[in-house]
Amino acid sequence: MMSQDEMKQAVARAAIEHVPAGIIGVGTGSTANFFIDELAHIKGRIDGAVASSVATAERLKKHGIRVLDLNEVGEMEVYVDGADEITPHMAMIKGGGGALTREKIVAACAKKFVCIVDSSKLVDVMGKFPLPVEVIPMARSYVARQLVKLGGAPVLRSGFTTDNGNVILDVHNMNILDPVAMETEINQIVGVVTVGLFARRGADVCLMGTPEGVKTLTR
Repeated sequence: MMSQDEMKQAVARAAIEHVPAGIIGVGTGSTANFFIDELAHIKGRIDGAVASSVATAERLKKHGIRVLDLNEVGEMEVYVDGADEITPHMAMIKGGGGALTREKIVAACAKKFVCIVDSSKLVDVMGKFPLPVEVIPMARSYVARQLVKLGGAPVLRSGFTTDNGNVILDVHNMNILDPVAMETEINQIVGVVTVGLFARRGADVCLMGTPEGVKTLTR
């Protein structure tokens, strides 16, 4: 039986096959870290990477991979990142690591989104994992009240500030039956920077580590 880390390593290796020459976007988190370590082996093939967080930028630099500013890059061929939950329709909850806004921005600039997860992340209905919402600090209480009206139980992520200087509300008890509508609704709340629902722009490919090996899911 493969351990969870071995599954993450296997999908990170499989993701390398989706990396073309040029510039790529790289996500944040434990699975993304395995991918960065694999990327180091083929760094001569790429022109550089756009990082979705300070932590990712530092890990890329440690491997000698050139880190580029998104404003100077424009469009990328591919964005590779993990997820906290993903449905068979390729909608995701992301933001457990707190980098959801930058992840969403980098993903928006990529032609293809490759999601790398282990099989525990696949769900039919999202919401068991608390939904992260990045919020401007002064709007924290207001946004929390609006999220309660939507049926959620928001909890401030204590002692945490995003790379953008904001706070995160982790929303429990959400049963997300229509992720696109929910993403739109929460993003419309004044003071929300972004919600960790990636449904309007979901993954194009999901490489899922299972005890039997890597499975590929597509839309």
